[in-house]
Amino acid sequence: MLRETAERRVNTKHHMSGGKVVFIPTPVTKLWFKSRGMDLRTYCLCLFNVILLAGPACGLQITSTGPTSIEKASGETVKLDCQFTLAAEDSGPLDIEWSLQPSDNQKEEKVVIVYSGDRAFEHYYEPLKGRVHFNSPDPKNGDASMNIMGLKATDTGTYQCKVKKVPGISSRKFLLTVMVRPSKPRCYAEGQTHAGKDMVLRCSSVEGTQPLQYIWERTTGNKLLPPLAVLDPVGGTMSLRNATETASGTYKCIAKNRVGAEECSVEVNITQPPNTAGVIAGVIICILLVLILLALLLFCCCRARNKKKYEKEIAYEIREDVPPPKSRVSTARSFTSVGSQRSSLGSMSPSNLHEYTKPQYDKIPSEEYERPPSHAPIPPPSRMAGPNLSRMGAIPVMVPAQNRDGSIV
Repeated sequence: MLRETAERRVNTKHHMSGGKVVFIPTPVTKLWFKSRGMDLRTYCLCLFNVILLAGPACGLQITSTGPTSIEKASGETVKLDCQFTLAAEDSGPLDIEWSLQPSDNQKEEKVVIVYSGDRAFEHYYEPLKGRVHFNSPDPKNGDASMNIMGLKATDTGTYQCKVKKVPGISSRKFLLTVMVRPSKPRCYAEGQTHAGKDMVLRCSSVEGTQPLQYIWERTTGNKLLPPLAVLDPVGGTMSLRNATETASGTYKCIAKNRVGAEECSVEVNITQPPNTAGVIAGVIICILLVLILLALLLFCCCRARNKKKYEKEIAYEIREDVPPPKSRVSTARSFTSVGSQRSSLGSMSPSNLHEYTKPQYDKIPSEEYERPPSHAPIPPPSRMAGPNLSRMGAIPVMVPAQNRDGSIV
């Protein structure tokens, strides 16, 4: 009721005088208060309290009413709204200053951008150099808003807009939080894909401001998750217990936070387990074949080794190709025999000579001629009688006895 009375200003005159508000009640006002049982003193006290709560209606004021806590994704552009109005008595030079408030009270605030003397200075803060500017080309018209482009996570902080025009001064603070969008997550499956087994679908994003939330969806079939699926929205996993063939399909994972979202998908194919008996039989057969091959390889190696050893023994065997030398008596005997043979040949008739010198090319050599000299058989005695040999000019010679190997006895 008091606020309504003050806003209506019922028959009350007020004006500014030396920075003070002076109320002059009229006679009509006095009658209105008397009709409600209130005196003038009570009215003035109530109206004064209303003015304190409502604030003065004159001087420099910042009129922006937007949110002061802003969340933006990295790479985006943000506008920090700071609209203001001036009063007639604000006659001093207009100064606008944006500053970054320190998180620690012991540190000094950092000036970001300034408007003074009808000029804008935008290179005060090196980390924001080239990325910050006033929203209006002429801020003195009532728009002191600031734009920051290409936001980074390091731009997070509390920014203050301060507008000053003597004697008026006003300010407004903004809490800016720059968040990183989730990077494209990686989806994959772990575990066996056989029916009746357990498997886990995993989804993870490398980048992104916490808190990150992971949501699993099915994009094929009835688009409902298996009834035994267990979800972990923080860890990004979905466990499939006792999976069946009906769980086969394509699943999508969405990683999101307050400023963005990314997704990935994974294909799941549940099949029946293979025949274990057939696998075991195949393994046994393979093992037997390997053992047989090893046995054959060992046999061939041993045989080749024995053959090589036999060839070495044959190569090193000592053979007697030349008969041992004969004694001097045997040598003399041989010379005597040669001389007698020459004499005999000289006394032979042509018919006998022809028969003696006829080569025996058409006869097949017998084994006796192939034997070594040490094993040659004793030649048969000559059929020619002694008198005949004497007539032929032969000289009788005593020949010592020899054994089979040619040694003199």
